[in-house]
Amino acid sequence: MINTFEKNWFRYKGGLRATILALLYCQLTYFGGIALILSLNPTLMITGTLAMAHGMVIAAYMIHECGHNAVFKSPHHNAWLGSALNWLTGGCYGTYDDLRANHMKHHVDNVDAVTFDYRSYLARHPTQFKIVKALEWLYIPAVELLMHTVLMFAPFLFKEKEDQQLRVMGIIVVRFGLLLGVFLYSPFAYACYLLAYAIFLTVLRFMDALQHNYEYIVAVDSNFHLIEHKGDRNYEQSHTFSNPISINHPWLNLVTLNFGYHNAHHAKPTTPWHELPKLHKSLYANEATSIIPFRQQLLSFHKNRVARVIGDDSETRSNEFAQRLQNGSAVGANGVSFLTSF
Repeated sequence: MINTFEKNWFRYKGGLRATILALLYCQLTYFGGIALILSLNPTLMITGTLAMAHGMVIAAYMIHECGHNAVFKSPHHNAWLGSALNWLTGGCYGTYDDLRANHMKHHVDNVDAVTFDYRSYLARHPTQFKIVKALEWLYIPAVELLMHTVLMFAPFLFKEKEDQQLRVMGIIVVRFGLLLGVFLYSPFAYACYLLAYAIFLTVLRFMDALQHNYEYIVAVDSNFHLIEHKGDRNYEQSHTFSNPISINHPWLNLVTLNFGYHNAHHAKPTTPWHELPKLHKSLYANEATSIIPFRQQLLSFHKNRVARVIGDDSETRSNEFAQRLQNGSAVGANGVSFLTSF
């Protein structure tokens, strides 16, 4: 009976067990984390903050799975689950359909496409630029916070999203009402939520920063002539890099739901998260040319945390980017999360 249910509803064999485990984990850590934070016991609050942050991380990567229709057979069921989980990540101000469409452009067009160019915005506002750089130096994910803030107000900033204004106003009332309730209950509990959210954003952008040296394209819908490598699979693989936490201890990569096997993901984007280690091994065996050692990931993230605010456009054209990844000197990208759908 279980096998029949899995066969009828889930896209891949093993999907039922993997999905149940991932969803149970992210719900337990998210809502269990909230309960621990609200206990106001200092030790439990610290534990709850870390648990909640990781629950959001797993929820985000499950949304990514849904976006590739890698969970259920029905796109409708993937969309329903992805939309529900997006409430946990705070990305629900944007629609799931917009999120998915924007991420598919990333896969098809082989670019990092944005509607809001935060880099030119900061260049026009020197004071805000200085504040952002100072916050980034302190390891506060200011760029991601800016992008998520713009996501919240996108229907009031971009004409093509005006039809979402009422929807977003309703979401703002609900989410900010809940946050106000937490703050009134305890400012310390509110601070724990903010810290959990900052940790969550930091994990996502840590994983995103070095996975590609794609071109950064603004307003891609009206600039198709700028896309030079659309559908070019050789370009895609040569400009994609894998950043697993560990190759020798694959279970550690479950911390980010195997998102670090990024070359394998781009080779076969509908492969579910629980099959990516096997796919990576079959495609690349022991090749290390596209794998970034974890120590170098940390080194690059630390050394270039301020430089990454604007980035280094030369890296999109440089043949030395792979070498920079190996010695920890790569700058990488910022503000390219799949959760910010604009």
